[in-house]
Amino acid sequence: MKNYQKMNPLVWHRKQLGLALMFAVLAFFTVHPLQPVLALGDLENAFQAKAQDKPFVVEYYYKAKWGYADEFIRLFKKNHYPLLKKQIKLGNALQVMAEIPVNHGTEEGRWDYRIRIVWKNVQIAHDDSGDEAILKQLFPDQETLKREEQHRFEILLAHWDAPVKTVNLEDK
Repeated sequence: MKNYQKMNPLVWHRKQLGLALMFAVLAFFTVHPLQPVLALGDLENAFQAKAQDKPFVVEYYYKAKWGYADEFIRLFKKNHYPLLKKQIKLGNALQVMAEIPVNHGTEEGRWDYRIRIVWKNVQIAHDDSGDEAILKQLFPDQETLKREEQHRFEILLAHWDAPVKTVNLEDK
């Protein structure tokens, strides 16, 4: 089993999102008592065929320790955004946006940054197989990258990923 504390945070978060997606797929395909039961492989194939060509949107929320939000976004722009720009160039991601709240909320509901990524499809969103090679190409000094990415996550109080789906308000 991998040591997740030493894993690149981007790779770890994409694996966590994959687990969340797996549970969402199982919940989505919950079988009605009168419907025939499909094998897990059939469910997986049906889901993959349906999601193959649809963009997959994920919002990544970050809540930094008080006084560290600027440092977090500085490190994000320096070390993580170049990887996301490369994913766009490769056609794996379609768009990356960063947002901050205009007004403040309660402490328990507070977040400092929301990064919205529109991935080409759900499979690519969870395929981190090429990330390490891209990171080595972009950042020859891997020790500095690892140290700065570790610090970026040390200054966080909370982080969560929320796959989102657009609701068509015109549908009846």
